[in-house]
Amino acid sequence: MAIWGKMFGGVAGFAVGGPFGALMGAALGHAADNGSLLKPSTGGWSERFPSRGRPDPNSAAFFGAAKIAAALGKRDQLYAIGLVALSAKLAKIDGPVNRQEINAFKACFQFPPDNTKEVGMLFDRARDRTDDYEMYAREMGKAYGDNKAPLENLMVALFRIARADAGPDRELHPAEVTFLKRVHVAFGLPPGAWDRAQSGNARAASSNEPDAYRVLGIASTATDKEIRVRWRMLIREHHPDVLAQKPMTERERQRAQDRVARINAAWDRIKRDRQL
Repeated sequence: MAIWGKMFGGVAGFAVGGPFGALMGAALGHAADNGSLLKPSTGGWSERFPSRGRPDPNSAAFFGAAKIAAALGKRDQLYAIGLVALSAKLAKIDGPVNRQEINAFKACFQFPPDNTKEVGMLFDRARDRTDDYEMYAREMGKAYGDNKAPLENLMVALFRIARADAGPDRELHPAEVTFLKRVHVAFGLPPGAWDRAQSGNARAASSNEPDAYRVLGIASTATDKEIRVRWRMLIREHHPDVLAQKPMTERERQRAQDRVARINAAWDRIKRDRQL
């Protein structure tokens, strides 16, 4: 994944660029040097995976990096930090992290060998606590409000990690199910995305398919009723009978008809995703 190179291109794995980036990098680098940021426990992720069973007093620095990435519009960095954090916390949520979960994580997110150490440091730091995962998911949900495909792909990966150490019945631990459901909500994904992720098939992103919620001019977190009301309002506004009462050129009329078609297509897509 190309995001790893971008993420680890600066001091302490946080490349923001420019004078501000240099200052932020120096600050994060100092935090790393004195053990307050991203410093793994002895042994590390590739050598041992036991739970330390205590909150991480330095987790604010880790989440702070995610917040800074979000504030600066660095979605790639936020995504990279978030996916490592969520993967680590999910692996830990049902008990000590094991090798099956580590291997599943590595298989889902292939990163350059040069960045193995940095990813391991992030993973080890993130798994120190599991009560803060929704904060990362909410930041990612806001950052990717106009494009949910990356988040849906991440949900698929999280399901794979959760199932890595499942028994023959493939049943997930209750804590894992709760984790996944809350992340799904925090991401702002529709019910259809949950079903696709559970089956291991995220919806393929299409460069020529506009975001359905953006077409309707409504947030993806809106309720079914709110979306239905919005769709009806737009259809009334752009209905052919209404437009026929207005003086319009043939080109304007064609644009209006295309607009109605896009509105209906968006509504149909949302209905399919939400199983309405």
